[in-house]
Amino acid sequence: METPGRCEASRRCSELSVGSIICEAPPPAPRKPRLLDQVREEIRKRHYSRRTEKTYVGWIRRFILFHGKRHPAEMGEAEVSRYLSHLAVSGKVSASTQNQALSALLFLYRQVLCREIEWVEGVVRAKRPLHLPVVLTREEVLAVLHHLQGIEWMMASLLYGAGLRLLECCRLRVKDVDLVKREIVVRDGKGGKDRVTLLPEKVAAPLRAHLEMVRKQHEADLASGAGSVELPWAIERKYPRAPWEWGWQWIFPATRFYLHPATARKRRHHLHESVLQKAVREAVLRAGVAKPATCHALRHSFATHLLEDGYDIRTIQELLAQVSELVAFKGAAPGTV
Repeated sequence: METPGRCEASRRCSELSVGSIICEAPPPAPRKPRLLDQVREEIRKRHYSRRTEKTYVGWIRRFILFHGKRHPAEMGEAEVSRYLSHLAVSGKVSASTQNQALSALLFLYRQVLCREIEWVEGVVRAKRPLHLPVVLTREEVLAVLHHLQGIEWMMASLLYGAGLRLLECCRLRVKDVDLVKREIVVRDGKGGKDRVTLLPEKVAAPLRAHLEMVRKQHEADLASGAGSVELPWAIERKYPRAPWEWGWQWIFPATRFYLHPATARKRRHHLHESVLQKAVREAVLRAGVAKPATCHALRHSFATHLLEDGYDIRTIQELLAQVSELVAFKGAAPGTV
C-alpha cells in the first residue's frame, strides 16, 4: 500500500508529464483561405478596382450556387458553358453581362485555381444589340442644367463641359484641378489611365468659391480630430501625413463622417454617385426632355458638340480617353453619336 505522500508525488509527476506532452505538440497548421478570399487576394495583387473585385466575387458565388455549391475545382468547361447558357436563356442578360460573367470565371480558373480553361463550346450567346448613345441637343443640356443647383449643377457641368465620367467627377481631389491653367487631371481613370482635360470657363468661378467652403469644412474637421481621407495604394505608408493634407482632400466630400475600421479614424468619403444620378434624373423630367438621358449622356453630348464645332477626332479622343467609343464618330452625322 502506497503512502499518501508518495501518491501525491506520483500524481504531480503524471500531470507534469502529460503537460509536457501537450506543450511539445506541434501547433495546428494554418487554415487555407476560403476560395472567395483567395479570389480577392489575387485581384488585389493585380491592383484591380474595388468594383471589379466585387463584381467578380459576385459572379463566382452565383456560379457555385447554381451548381449546388460544388467546388469549382471539381467542375470545368461543361459547367461553365451550362451556366453561361442559363444566363442568356433564363436570365435574359445582355451580351456585356454574359461576357462579364465569363471573365470572372476565367479569372477564377486561370489565376486562382491555376487551371487553363479551353474554349467553352456550346454556349448560347446573348445577342449584342447595336444601340446609339443618347445625345442631348445644346438646348436640352441647358434646360437640364437649369433645373440643377449647387453641387449637383457644378458636377453635371463638369460631366458635360469636361467630358468626365460619373466616378471620375466624384473622385476629383483638390490637387487635380488647376484653376489658373483651366485644367483637370483625371487620375486612375478607366483602364488605370491618367489624362488631362479642360476646365469649363463657366465652372471656374463657382468651383473656386466651392473650394473655399470645402477648405473651411476641412479645417473644422481637423480641429475636431478628423480630416483624413483614403489614399490610393500605399501612398499613406510613404507619406504618413498625406491623408490630412489639403491637396489630397475630395473636391466633393460627403456630408457625413464614417469610421475607418482599420485605423478607427473619422473620415469623409467623396459624395456618393447616386446623389448626382438622382438629381440629373429629376432635372431631366422637370426639363421635359423625352430622351432617357443619364449622367453619361452629358459626356456623349460633350463629344458630339465638339465635333459639331469642328474639333478633330484625335483631340476629342485625348480629352475623353476612350477611343472605342469614338471610332463611330468619324464620318457620323452631327447629333447621331
